[in-house]
Amino acid sequence: MSVVHQLDTRSGITYAYESVSTWDKEKKQSRSKRTLIGRVDEKTGEIMPTDGRMKGKKAPRPPTRPKRVEKRLFYGATYLLDAMGDELGVTADLRQCFPDTFEQILSIVYYLILEDKNPLYRFEKWGQIHKHPYEEDISSQRSSEMFSEITEDSIRQFFRLQGMRRIEREHWAYDITTISSYSECLRQVQYGHSKDDNGLPQINLALVFGEMSKLPFFYRKLAGNITDVMTVRALLEDLKNLGLDKVKLVMDRGFYSEANINGLMKEHLKFLVAVKMSLKYVRSELDKVYEEFLTFEHYNDDYELYSTTISYDWDYTQVRPYKGDVLEEKRRVYIHLYHNIDRATEDKKNFDRKLMELKNEIVSGDRKPENEKSYKKYFTVKSTPVRGTKATVNEGAVKDAKRYYGFFALLSNEKMDSIRALELYRNKDLVEKAFGNLKERLNLRRTLVSSEQSLNGKLFVEFVALIFLSDLNNRMRYAQLYKYHSMASLLDKLDVIECFESQGKKLQVCEVIDKQRELYAALGIESPTSL
Repeated sequence: MSVVHQLDTRSGITYAYESVSTWDKEKKQSRSKRTLIGRVDEKTGEIMPTDGRMKGKKAPRPPTRPKRVEKRLFYGATYLLDAMGDELGVTADLRQCFPDTFEQILSIVYYLILEDKNPLYRFEKWGQIHKHPYEEDISSQRSSEMFSEITEDSIRQFFRLQGMRRIEREHWAYDITTISSYSECLRQVQYGHSKDDNGLPQINLALVFGEMSKLPFFYRKLAGNITDVMTVRALLEDLKNLGLDKVKLVMDRGFYSEANINGLMKEHLKFLVAVKMSLKYVRSELDKVYEEFLTFEHYNDDYELYSTTISYDWDYTQVRPYKGDVLEEKRRVYIHLYHNIDRATEDKKNFDRKLMELKNEIVSGDRKPENEKSYKKYFTVKSTPVRGTKATVNEGAVKDAKRYYGFFALLSNEKMDSIRALELYRNKDLVEKAFGNLKERLNLRRTLVSSEQSLNGKLFVEFVALIFLSDLNNRMRYAQLYKYHSMASLLDKLDVIECFESQGKKLQVCEVIDKQRELYAALGIESPTSL
């Protein structure tokens, strides 16, 4: 039994519910029954009964956990995470949004980070030898119950609190990954284009990442058959509901469409998005500057490529139902063009190899149906009874194909030079690395939960763990610690620091050697001392 607080967004009143969790053996799912206790006093935190059933009775308090009498525990790594959580405001925000379970959430987060890829049922062994916020064991059944108690309202409140701590001029990188699932009872598990290519049904996970803070900010769970380009409008609504109406999005070309660009412009939002070189207007603008573009004055030695920015008039359209017309006007955008010589050379080599394969197929008579268009486009074929079949390369078609090799383009509606745009876009790799951490280090490549509520709760806990991992990664990179340590080895070196707990006495921290103090200092954290 636990007491759960939930905010009524319409009235602004926080109500308290008595939540009793049970296990449904037939459906193999956790079930919780909630009974209204009363309203929570904002100043004192006391629960005030709301009807006659509770008059004259005190509202039940959450069950207290027995304190350890004496324990020697590993402390160095969890101390580091405690300090990071305080600096980021994550611990304070979790305490406000999940007053009854924030310690359990943090303990599971610490376990996921420190026990790389280990399943949750091994928490008991880890918890017995580590100092962590909850202090007691969290069984597999209890973790499932806790996941089910995490509500959407509380998650969004956490997003709002974290958003208030971020830089206003932040650029937000946005991307989507797929997470496979073995469960057949989750509504959003669908077959779609899997980025892991494993043939399993999946859900999609959209993640928004701050490029200046280098921390994840927001995520959305999507049906597995939703394509990237379909999600932008819903994302804008979500960010608006969180009070973020002046965002700057950085996206890859999977999110590009004329409708999305018009939608972003309609909301007066800034964007930077990769676009395909096959787009007519992109090639047309490149053709205008093609010869002068590939000259010394456009070469950047740091990135070893040529770059330039072209101003372009976008044909903006907006359907206006309230006026019964379509607004059409020109909007200024910027096309950032780039050419990488090494990439162009490699692409041309691969293309020539492909042409040789096609020619051999034609001459040998082993033609493949899927290559018929390429045969016609790149070769002139003649056959005679005496000389057999000969294939002559169509040099004009080959030259046209190679003309745009090594080029790539970005589109923005915020004025900036091409190198600044490239740096912002490349920072989007943070999202890819974050997805890697979720799937590999945090063991989220497959979902094993069997209910919607449990899945939502588990994704949130994994997201909180990702905030810690991202911050630790930032600290290690800034201090250049990756030259000497991996993240796992650094945490292992700190994890061996012990502490001694005795009831009624202050916490005693055991020996901390100089090398460990140096690691804490490099990470911007004071070394642990006895309390």
